This record gives sequence, structure tokens and C-alpha cells, in this order.
Amino acid sequence: MTMNKPNGGGLGRILKATDCSRKGFIAAWTHEAAFRQETVLALIMLPLSFWLAQSTSHWAMLVATLLLVLIVELLNSAIETLTDRVSLERHELSGRAKDIASAAVTLSLTVVAVVWGAAIYDKFVV
Repeated sequence: MTMNKPNGGGLGRILKATDCSRKGFIAAWTHEAAFRQETVLALIMLPLSFWLAQSTSHWAMLVATLLLVLIVELLNSAIETLTDRVSLERHELSGRAKDIASAAVTLSLTVVAVVWGAAIYDKFVV
């Protein structure tokens, strides 16, 4: 059974997917203030991660937490955009979807605070 996928397969699909990702980053940067703020914060914290990390794996963990925030923010923005596409009128379920996605962003920021806080503690106290 052959399925015709709109983006094709093989290398062509990878190139199209890469272009979709590029457009997604541009859209998030252009239309989402929170994504811009969190990206700038990640870019500021990235050089600090080299100084703060005590090993390569520790550095990877610090950077992974920054990427996690950006990933969750992109998903939050996608949910908000899709919800607004369906309807701009206030609806309990639309509000709930947006609130739940926002809570996910808050938890990802909490992960950054815990991991980076522990790294800072280890660097200066232990």
C-alpha cells in the first residue's frame, strides 16, 4: 500500500521539513515576545554555562534546560495560535488550553531555576 505524503519522502522531505522549521523559528521570533525574551535569555546564559559547568555532561544538562524552555514556548505559541485561528471569542476550553500550555512553560522555567541553581550552589558553596 503506497501513501502519497504531501512533503514526499527521503532527502526531499528532510529539506522541506527543514524549511518548515526555519519558517517556524521566523514566525515565533516575529510574532511571539515571550519567545524573543527567552531566546535572548538563553543566549546570555549560554556563555555562562561554559564557566559554570563542571564537566561536559554537566554543560550539556545546563544547555538542555535552556533548549527545553524554547521547545515548550514554541509548543505553547503553536497552541495559542491554533486556538486563535479557530475562534477569537472567549471560550472556556480555549482559555483552558492556553492556560495549560502556559503552565508547561512555567514548569520548564522552573527546571532551569532548579538545575542552574544547583550548579551555582555547587560552584560557590561546595
